[in-house]
Amino acid sequence: MSARPTLTGRTMLAGVIGWPVAHSRSPLLHNFWLARHGIDGAYVPLPVRPGQFETAVRGLQAAGFRGANVTIPHKEAAFAIADTLHRSALRSGSVNTLVFAADGRIEAHSTDGDGFVANLEAHGIDVARGPVLLLGAGGAARAIAASLLDRGVPVAVANRTRGRAEALAGMLDGITVMDWARWEDSLPAYAALVNTTSLGMHGGPDDLFAPSLARAPDGMAVCDIVYVPRMTPLLRAARARGLPTVDGLGMLLHQARLGFREWFGVDPVVDAELQALLDADLAG
Repeated sequence: MSARPTLTGRTMLAGVIGWPVAHSRSPLLHNFWLARHGIDGAYVPLPVRPGQFETAVRGLQAAGFRGANVTIPHKEAAFAIADTLHRSALRSGSVNTLVFAADGRIEAHSTDGDGFVANLEAHGIDVARGPVLLLGAGGAARAIAASLLDRGVPVAVANRTRGRAEALAGMLDGITVMDWARWEDSLPAYAALVNTTSLGMHGGPDDLFAPSLARAPDGMAVCDIVYVPRMTPLLRAARARGLPTVDGLGMLLHQARLGFREWFGVDPVVDAELQALLDADLAG
């Protein structure tokens, strides 16, 4: 990897807006790509308090930033401020990437769903091979469901509060709703299981979440968007059954590619060196 270039008056700028934002790994991975490609650019954390989002975005745009990623609690505000909502944002109902166009428009994208699919494909998982069962009905579930449905993949959703799953099904045609109490018994009907909740995450509501996979069919892919820890209890249970597993770190990396490409003009690669860098940081 090349050394970081000296920043100049032509430095291209982007960042991640959130509150808080110090925990974000986005600056680490984007600045890694900038250094790798020798780009005169910088990607910075941008802590913006609730209620100040539009002021901050207009200021960044006026200061010449190329765009920004958006994280909690500003995703709804990002949806509202956009001049152009790309299909990914409309389908997922959320925004995580803003691009400041040369003509002054703010373009909004959601890259989570396509980042998830790209991560599966990088692990050799063919999403078209059969129906997918999603656990959870939040924003991540909607983005992932939209990307799967757009590829013709049948999707079922199970959520601890059934009403939220039904609301998601009302937003996206083609989703089947399943009772939370029944999803373990329904596993034989699915080619993949995806946990989109914070269950199993360090510090989450249940960091020991490890349901029974006794009825999972041979070859069923088990995926978890949690990446702290990389190997969640759910994924350990799947490994014990000999099932293929996909953790959440790759989704984080792949969803970042579109923004980097739009802001800095290079389509970066997710490879072992980048994953090792993030692993070392997470372990620290």
